[in-house]
Amino acid sequence: MKYKRSPIRNHQAESSLFSRRAVVAFGGIVTLVGVMLFNLYHLQVDDHVNYITRSDDNRIKLVPIAPNRGLIYDHTGKLLAENRPVFSLEITPEKVKDIPYTIMRLKTLFPISDHEITSFEREKKHNHRFNSTALKNRLSEKEVAIFSANKHRFPGVEIKSHLQRHYPYGDVLTHVMGYVAKINDKDITRLELAERISNYKATRNIGKLGIERFYESDLHGTAGYQKVEVNSTGRVIRTLKYVPPKPGKDLILNLDVDLQIFIRSILGDRRAAIVVLNPKNSAVLAMVSTPSYDPNLFVHGISGSEYRALLNDRNRPLVNRATLGIYPPASIVKPFIAVAALEEKVVTTKTTRDDPGFWRLPNSNARPFRDWLIWGHGRVNLIQSIEESVDTFFYQIAYDMGIDRLSSWMSRFGFGDYTGIDIHEENKANMPTREWKMTRYHKPWYQGDTIPVGIGQGYWTATPIQLAKVTAVLVNKGQVNPPHLLWITLDEGIQELATFPSYTPIENVRDKYWMTALEGMKRVNHGKRGTSRRAFTTSSYLTGGKSGTAQVFSLGENEEYNADEISEHLRDHALYTGFAPYENPQIIVSIVLENAGGGSSQGAPIARLIFDHLLIDKNSNEEQLQ
Repeated sequence: MKYKRSPIRNHQAESSLFSRRAVVAFGGIVTLVGVMLFNLYHLQVDDHVNYITRSDDNRIKLVPIAPNRGLIYDHTGKLLAENRPVFSLEITPEKVKDIPYTIMRLKTLFPISDHEITSFEREKKHNHRFNSTALKNRLSEKEVAIFSANKHRFPGVEIKSHLQRHYPYGDVLTHVMGYVAKINDKDITRLELAERISNYKATRNIGKLGIERFYESDLHGTAGYQKVEVNSTGRVIRTLKYVPPKPGKDLILNLDVDLQIFIRSILGDRRAAIVVLNPKNSAVLAMVSTPSYDPNLFVHGISGSEYRALLNDRNRPLVNRATLGIYPPASIVKPFIAVAALEEKVVTTKTTRDDPGFWRLPNSNARPFRDWLIWGHGRVNLIQSIEESVDTFFYQIAYDMGIDRLSSWMSRFGFGDYTGIDIHEENKANMPTREWKMTRYHKPWYQGDTIPVGIGQGYWTATPIQLAKVTAVLVNKGQVNPPHLLWITLDEGIQELATFPSYTPIENVRDKYWMTALEGMKRVNHGKRGTSRRAFTTSSYLTGGKSGTAQVFSLGENEEYNADEISEHLRDHALYTGFAPYENPQIIVSIVLENAGGGSSQGAPIARLIFDHLLIDKNSNEEQLQ
């Protein structure tokens, strides 16, 4: 057997190969180490600031702190909107593995409603997982004690305290104050557009209606924050910096809450609206709309069934009738039309006309326009036509003036436009024009359309706040001021008087024309044939006023109005506007009573009660206190 000879090893070649491999390996190592050193330099030197920032973001958190909402007072210092401490049960989703199971266990401690669970789920979607979300609000002291004893069983669940809005006068002031409620998607969109969303990171509620919404930016304040250091589980280790929030401004309103309560007691359950102004500056002393509702329901989180009950109530308690209710102004407009007719030379202070109880368009066979007094008033002048509310006198004025001049003049008083009151919920109603009718009905304006406008009917509508404003314009002989609720803002103890834009006055009207209208209004209340004289027979002071009865539907040619034979919601509205005292007006009262009947029989007596309360009863009480 032959053996294969093994080749002789070439040690020199192997040594050379090893050396080359070692050099390559060393070069690779050097290169990799160089790359590593380069990356280390890049990470630790070039990107040092970036990674330090990211590290701090993981370690340091900014926790926003909600500011205390400003308080609201009436002009006597009575608190109308306050902040009360409440406790809420909150869950942090990041720290709870099984939320449904946790809620089920919590229900063994105290009741948790389906509505509360639904609200929690809805709010949780808008929050970050590491932020807590309220499951149950307004815990009682007993519930707080029960959970505190069982807290160890519920990691990620805690009780937090915060301030919650409360309205001590409930439904008496709802339509003025409005309310605050949870921030929703619509609010978030509005805040983002206004670039104010960052100020609401820790805020739960926002103003929804009334004063609360109109002055939201003043009432809310400025959020503060805490810079805290946290560990890997998110637990706060220490506070690095604390910037306190700045509380919102306190507001002092022109409102007199005692007057508001007094008026509310007079109205009872009636569907009505009453506005009381100071004619000297158009400050709103009272603004009542009935029926109403308790705003605290919305602050606490109203249930679906409760809200549907309010929404479906045929008496519409959710509507602020004082600013949103639209009604034909009826005969209340006659003094204003009188001023316009005098200035336009359509009539003079000595013009007299005979009233047979009806008026017919000249050269027309159309049915006549009737006066409220079937047999007529006889021969009357302009002042008497206001005193006795003679419809036919103003039918003729409307015919002579035409809709163009009528609408132009009444718009100058403030009809058909926003009053400028400092709440958003307002309807400007309608002062009809040719253009309006064509746009709305695609029909031209007919001469017969103008005639009912002369007595505040037809297409003409107004709101109670408008009636108060235009009455102030008349009393002030053309000076136009917007009605306003706010009097003073308080910012850290510093008072600032509220200011409002001025409006173009009605100029170049002779003083005697204003006095003619005002004299007619005085006779309405104190004249021998004044329509409201019965309500003011025993008055110890002189007043001026004008009543109105607004038709809800039109009667046929041979039909007669009988309130006892028609449905309640089809009966006439009772309207009244007046001022007192006559020589130096301090108060304006405008009233609308839905489906109540005549303005002189229903509205004037209420105005008398309010005048007496402010001019006699209140002054007597103040003298007794002194």
